[in-house]
Amino acid sequence: MDQEERDTFKTAVAAVVSLYFLWCAYDPRQWHLIDGVNLVIHEAGHIVFMPFGEFLTIAGGSLFQVIVPAIFVAYFYRRGQRYSAALVLFWVGESLLNVSIYAGDALDLQLPLLGGEDSIHDWNHLLSATGLLPSTYKIAAAIRVAGTLAIFAAVYFSLRHARREKTAAAEF
Repeated sequence: MDQEERDTFKTAVAAVVSLYFLWCAYDPRQWHLIDGVNLVIHEAGHIVFMPFGEFLTIAGGSLFQVIVPAIFVAYFYRRGQRYSAALVLFWVGESLLNVSIYAGDALDLQLPLLGGEDSIHDWNHLLSATGLLPSTYKIAAAIRVAGTLAIFAAVYFSLRHARREKTAAAEF
């Protein structure tokens, strides 16, 4: 495959991935394939943050599910692989959308939790502990906007960098 064919293929991949994640942004309440991965990482985050006390143990799930893909974005970016970084940025955006749904449920408590009825709802606990429970919907909306903006940025950068990778010093 020559360079022109590779660039065309990468552009097509970026376009398809863009459509998928724009659909995720349009309807984040639907279960998407990547949400299974997010759930595993979310649950691992509670364990990773356990040494830092109860509050961070509970917050750790949502934090970790955003931090993990962000680490991959940083890794590819530092290596000068802007196209790969942009593709993983979609995951960061979708993960934020996923967190926004969980945060938005802090008052309604309607989402099923892995531990069943006796489980602590992370966001209800976090927002109650900080006195921000009345701002649940505003906080969830802000997280959703952040996720959507990350996806739009990923669309732009993935299409921009689908054509021949720039040098490591190139702008993102």
